[in-house]
Amino acid sequence: MSPHIADHQPQEHRPRGRFRPRANWGILLWLTLVWVALWGDLSLANVVIGAFLAVLVTAVLPLPSTPFDGRFRPWGVVLLLGYFLWDVIKASVEVAALAVRREPPHGAVIRVRLRSHNDVYLTMVAGMTSLVPGSVVIEAHRITGTLYHHILDVDMHGGLERAHQAVLDQEERILRAFGSREELIEAGLTPGSSARAGKQRSRSGDRVDRDMDARREEGS
Repeated sequence: MSPHIADHQPQEHRPRGRFRPRANWGILLWLTLVWVALWGDLSLANVVIGAFLAVLVTAVLPLPSTPFDGRFRPWGVVLLLGYFLWDVIKASVEVAALAVRREPPHGAVIRVRLRSHNDVYLTMVAGMTSLVPGSVVIEAHRITGTLYHHILDVDMHGGLERAHQAVLDQEERILRAFGSREELIEAGLTPGSSARAGKQRSRSGDRVDRDMDARREEGS
């Protein structure tokens, strides 16, 4: 083959570049939903702006990769969103009633140790808990899986025990919606999409019980 012929060999076809976001579509959808929830108005403009900001934030400030081996359970997601919307509506009414009450609210900060140490679930629990009116997570320790949760009024949340359990219930619904079978068992939960599946004993469950016992001793 002569050099002249070799110079005219067909070049390898390269497909045109396609737009690929830095984050997966699930994260973009979740950030868009959080934006719409913060504004409290489901409109086309809010959805478009939320999607644009989700792409912009994940492109400019990408998060480090986080291992996630969970699975998507449709019925678990329905229960998660249903309970979350009910908590938001109920808390909104209670905060409105608290605003016109003469007595000042009796706030408190509680410590909640979650069953799972996965960063994804820790972030989801903290975010969904803070979106409920009258409660906000002020600090999170990812190594120990601990959240410090500020509640606006102890009586409104049904007492310290009920406020503590409400965060654990939120975590359980998230795990049953997205957690793998192994993650559910590690958290002391029987695999299933709802709380009817039951619970089982595990080192994680014992750790939560010890944390609740220690908190009772601190309050006594």
